[in-house]
Amino acid sequence: MKVNDAVKLFEQSKKRCLLIGDETVGVLVGLDLEGRLWAVKDGVILNRFNPDAVIAQPTREAYLNPGGDGLWPAPEGSHLGYEYATETWRVPPGLTGARYIVAESSANRAVIRAEVDLINASGLGIATAFERDIRIKNADAGITVTVVESIEYIGSRELLSQECLLAAWSLCQFDSNDGCEVVFPSAGADCVWDLYDPSDAQRRNDGKLWHTKTQPSAGRYQIGMSRDVEWIEFRNPRTGLVVRRSAEPIASEQNYIDITDRPPTESPASRGVRFSAYNDPSGFMEIEAAGGCAQVICPGAKSIVKTVTEYAL
Repeated sequence: MKVNDAVKLFEQSKKRCLLIGDETVGVLVGLDLEGRLWAVKDGVILNRFNPDAVIAQPTREAYLNPGGDGLWPAPEGSHLGYEYATETWRVPPGLTGARYIVAESSANRAVIRAEVDLINASGLGIATAFERDIRIKNADAGITVTVVESIEYIGSRELLSQECLLAAWSLCQFDSNDGCEVVFPSAGADCVWDLYDPSDAQRRNDGKLWHTKTQPSAGRYQIGMSRDVEWIEFRNPRTGLVVRRSAEPIASEQNYIDITDRPPTESPASRGVRFSAYNDPSGFMEIEAAGGCAQVICPGAKSIVKTVTEYAL
């Protein structure tokens, strides 16, 4: 997708967007589309871009995934998750209906903010403020995008982790095809595990790196990675796109949490996720990074994860 065509689509749909940088090196921001980000190099959008999500409005029955790079609240599932406030999975209307404002802006940086009310699967309502501090840097063969992701709890009382978990969760999405893979450092036997069905047939370890297939024929799976993994990289040999994502360690008073899309009748697992790779058989994948959550969430507390995503062609 050409970035000019994407901007025209936003304009035709009466939805606001912002271009940080320019058409040569930049990031397109969907201010009225979940605050999603799309990296731009030489006029072309590098992330997955779904035009239908710009044109139409998502409903309870049909969520239109915009692609790009999104900030979501974790966990997704369990009785503390945010996608099961109703009987079935859905993206919270507080998130899909968020209207971000531009709090700060310069040539290569923007800070966007939105207030988002969430309800977890136990029926607890949580008032939050989402913020994305976005900086771009030109690279010889691509672009580097640094984002400080923040979810602030703006409610009036303290929340214990037994009743509420809340972590910033960044999901970066790409079209995938045969030959695509994700690689990440091998950091011990317990550094990787399945969040859904077993994916052993899709991944291998060469002694230094894990390689996991992210192509339609690999089926639907998601793997979690421990705090010992320092980066995750998507490789598309057909297009030549290589995307490496790293994230700074979380605050010492916080813990990584289970982000898994598990049934709302279940409790979160004790094993926390730092990075994750998701593969969808429809032809897209995600490289993800998660922040942490404290045992007690006080008013004004923030879950922050700083990601550095390096796009190279």
